[in-house]
Amino acid sequence: IYLPTTLSNGFLPDLDSIDEATLARTVAFFLASPANPQGSVASRAYFTRLKQLADRHGFMILSDECYSEIYTREAPGSMLECAGPDFTNVVAFQSLSKRSNLPGMRVGFAAGDRKFMAAFLELRNVAAPQVPVPLQHVAVAAYGDEAHVEENRRLYRIKFDLADQILGSRYGYKRPAGGFCVWLDVSDRGGDEATTVRLYRDAGVR
Repeated sequence: IYLPTTLSNGFLPDLDSIDEATLARTVAFFLASPANPQGSVASRAYFTRLKQLADRHGFMILSDECYSEIYTREAPGSMLECAGPDFTNVVAFQSLSKRSNLPGMRVGFAAGDRKFMAAFLELRNVAAPQVPVPLQHVAVAAYGDEAHVEENRRLYRIKFDLADQILGSRYGYKRPAGGFCVWLDVSDRGGDEATTVRLYRDAGVR
């Protein structure tokens, strides 16, 4: 079931719009915060409300937090912070692809609910490729170093400062709370595909 994420709800699913019948048969709820490409970030109150629903109806929360270390002002929170001491019904997924600009490595981690993690480990062991040992060593080094992450954020901050100056409020631009995408409303220019083709053809934008 796809839930609408629009400007009116801050590009986050409206939890109060989900009816009881749907919640009762829900197995898992997938959430991305920061979201891509909108850059919306769930608040602590939002995470807490979602956790309450998960506990009441017995479903898992699968929280994609791969963009959580890309921000220019306040650090986004984590679903794990609102999951209680044993992280029941909550799993967060992280990745080096955004944090360290290492998408080709396909390395990250999942953390949370102990029962889910045990089953997930068994699934990974039989149904997914394993990470080569040399890449595991690179991952340990990357996760152990914060200096390159802070430098990464500094460079994105410069780019968003320029976007603030150049775009202002045009095309509905707002500096995103997280992530690194500029999300613009180009509906009055013929829509996203037409705008992309025009930029490619006439402005040399790739």
